[in-house]
Amino acid sequence: MSKKMPKAERRAQLLETAREMVRESGTDALSLGSLAERAGVSKPITYNHFGTRSGLMIALYREINEQQVRATQEALANAPAELAEVARLLAQAYMDCHESVGPEFHAIGSALKGDPEMEAYEREMLDENIAHYANVLKPFSGLATPDLQRRVIAILGAADALSDAMTRGRISKADAVEDLAILIMSIIGRV
Repeated sequence: MSKKMPKAERRAQLLETAREMVRESGTDALSLGSLAERAGVSKPITYNHFGTRSGLMIALYREINEQQVRATQEALANAPAELAEVARLLAQAYMDCHESVGPEFHAIGSALKGDPEMEAYEREMLDENIAHYANVLKPFSGLATPDLQRRVIAILGAADALSDAMTRGRISKADAVEDLAILIMSIIGRV
């Protein structure tokens, strides 16, 4: 068994191990028991951290989403006040995050389709992302908030589809970034 760690450090170690397992063998291979075995801890430790397999998967999904939010905020910290540059920074940060994570984000989301806890989290995450992107893009749009939010929903849907295609090797990262940036500019540009 592995050595005693502070709770936050152990949780981070378990989540990293779980991500490796999903990357190597897919979501079907991930259970609290298999995670405990791979991480060298007892099953009760994994149950204490995540409760259920769904709890573990949602924790992974949440961690990846939070990484995406941080990357976007960092990219925009010193962005010039030009839509083209902001669109490119948003697109680059989105694809950078998904490239670093790989296809796990989409695989985890797919594995939890129909799970009520996951659906609640996805709604919360989408609402937060819509608000964030709308806030960033508002100065360039000239749109009323409800109209802008609808357009951001379209942008996020396209970003998700492009990142999925990129992580599965169907399109290049450069094309995914360019296509998303162009989409953002065309959807948000003053009408």
